[in-house]
Amino acid sequence: MQLTGKKVNFLGDSITQGHGTSASEHIYLNVLEKRCGFACVRNYGIGGTRIAPVTDRQKCPDFGPSFVERYQQMDDDADLIVVFGGTNDFGHGDAPMGDPADRDIHTFYGALNLLMEGLIEKYPQADIVFMTPLQRSECEQPGQFSGYRLVEYADAIMKTGRRFAIPVLDLYGTSGICARLEPVCKLFMPDGLHPNDAGHLKIASRLQGFLECL
Repeated sequence: MQLTGKKVNFLGDSITQGHGTSASEHIYLNVLEKRCGFACVRNYGIGGTRIAPVTDRQKCPDFGPSFVERYQQMDDDADLIVVFGGTNDFGHGDAPMGDPADRDIHTFYGALNLLMEGLIEKYPQADIVFMTPLQRSECEQPGQFSGYRLVEYADAIMKTGRRFAIPVLDLYGTSGICARLEPVCKLFMPDGLHPNDAGHLKIASRLQGFLECL
């Protein structure tokens, strides 16, 4: 894919918003803007948000509209859409996983199906790319409300991407950030969840290589 001159919308959570970085220029999307010569990048990252809505707002913290509830508010003229989420669905979401063919917005598969289909309809001529969540501390344990492991969310994103012919970058399996190992965590993800400047540089490098091969 030729990246120079593209207008890019990034839909995400606190990692896309930049939590964990020392300054905005170190956020992965801003690193990519300089490297790739994008015409503009638009950051639609909101901390704490999930791909799927919560089902019980009294039990689960409410951090704002989910991805599937807010993607329509993004600018219409993007050439490239990058969606990076799922870690909060694991961390403090309560939506059931659902079935791969689900269309119920309150299941993870249902929200994915509606989000991917909606993005294709909103941006029929744009390139759309998803990224799976990064590994994080305690990611092999079940989510506190959902009961699913983080890898199950990553697998669901990859499976749904194949269904809609949307490329998915598997950061869970290929980022190089294994947060379960203390030395790696200290270098790239000190709090066990949010990448630091060095972690964002890794994300930017992985995403750039992925996009250039499309």
